[in-house]
Amino acid sequence: MAESEILEPQNWTIPVPIAFGPGRLAEIGDRCYGIGIQRPFIVTDRGSRGLPFIGQLQTYLAQSGLRSGLFWDISPNPRDDEIGAGCAAFVAGDHDGIIAIGGGSAMDGGKAVCLTVKSGLDLWAFEYEKPAPDAAPEFPALITIPTTAGTGAETESTAMVTHIGKGMKFCIWHPKCKPALALLDPKLTLGLPPNLTAWTGADAMTHAMEAFLVPGFHPLCDGAALEALSLVAKSLPVAVREPDNLEARSGMLVGSCLAGISFLKGLGLVHAISHMVGAEYDTQHGLTNAIVLPVVLRFNLPGLDAKVIRMAEAMGIEDRTVEGFVRAVESILDEIEIPRSLGEIGVPTDCAGRIARKAIQDSAAATNPRRASVAEISSLVTKAISQAR
Repeated sequence: MAESEILEPQNWTIPVPIAFGPGRLAEIGDRCYGIGIQRPFIVTDRGSRGLPFIGQLQTYLAQSGLRSGLFWDISPNPRDDEIGAGCAAFVAGDHDGIIAIGGGSAMDGGKAVCLTVKSGLDLWAFEYEKPAPDAAPEFPALITIPTTAGTGAETESTAMVTHIGKGMKFCIWHPKCKPALALLDPKLTLGLPPNLTAWTGADAMTHAMEAFLVPGFHPLCDGAALEALSLVAKSLPVAVREPDNLEARSGMLVGSCLAGISFLKGLGLVHAISHMVGAEYDTQHGLTNAIVLPVVLRFNLPGLDAKVIRMAEAMGIEDRTVEGFVRAVESILDEIEIPRSLGEIGVPTDCAGRIARKAIQDSAAATNPRRASVAEISSLVTKAISQAR
C-alpha cells in the first residue's frame, strides 16, 4: 500500500462492516440512523471521560437529532459490578443501542453491557468456556469506536471482565453479539500520550505474534497477523516519536484491527499471565503484555523456526534465529520505553505461584503453542517480575 492510500477513506465488510479514515467520526449520526439506533448509550472508561473525543461524539449525535447518554464508570480492567451499573443506566435512560468508545476497557465494558442488558441472563452465562445459551438472546445494536491502536477489540463480541469474587479475569462472548459497525478514525488517536501509544501499540504486536504462533491451519488469521506485524513494526516507533504523524497513526489503527481479527485463532501464555496480573494488580493490559512478551517468546519459540522466519520477514528483522528475533523485539520495546520487568510496575515477587495457578485456567493458555505446567508458568512469571531484559 502506498503511504498516501492509508489516508483515504475505506469501507470494508470483513469480519464486520468497518468504516476507516481520518475524520469519519463526523458520520456517526447517519451511521446510527442506518443501523436503527435513535437513543444511543455511550460507554467509555474513567480515563476517557473528559477527553475531547467524547464531547465531539456527543456533539455530532446532537447535531443529528439523537439523544445520547453517557456511562463512564469502567475501570482499566472492567469489573462485573461495573457492568451491572451500566445495564441499570441503559434501562433508566430508555436507550436502544450502544456506542463503545475508547481503549480496550471501554470496548470490553460496552460489549459486556450489550451482552446482558436485554438478554435476561447473568453476565457469567456468557463465559467463553461455557456452551452458548440455547435460546438466542436479544442484543441491542452495537457500534465500536477505538481511540487507541492496540486492543483490536472492535470487530468481535469477546470481552475480558474481572470476576471480583474470584479475583480472576474471564472472557465473555456470544456469536450473535457482533458490532453492527466498527468506526476507525485515526484522528481520534492523535492526542494519545507517548506512553499509552507505546503500551497499546505493543499490545497489538503481542496479539499478532501470539495469534500467528497458535497451532493449526488458519490462513485468514495468519495473513492478518503477518500484515499487522508489518504495519506495527513500521508505524509504532514513529507514532511514539511523532505523535501527530497521521500516517503512522493510521498504520497503527489498521494494524491493531488486523491483529484483533487474527486472534480469533487464539492467543497464548502472554495473555493468560497478563489477564491474571491485571485482575489482581489493575495493571495496564498492553503494558503488562509487553513486559511479559520476551519471556514467553523465549519459552515458546524453540522449534518454531519457520514461523520465526515469517514473522521476522514481515517485521523487517534481519537476524531470523530465535534469539535474534527476540532481541529485535526487545530492541523495539526499549525504543518505545517499555519497562523491563513487572516489578517496576508494582507486581510483587511472591505472587508467581498464585498467578500461575490462575493463568493455566485462562482460555488463552489452551492455545499456547507449547504446553506448560503450573510450575513452568510460575517460573515465567518470576522471570518477568524480577529479570530485566
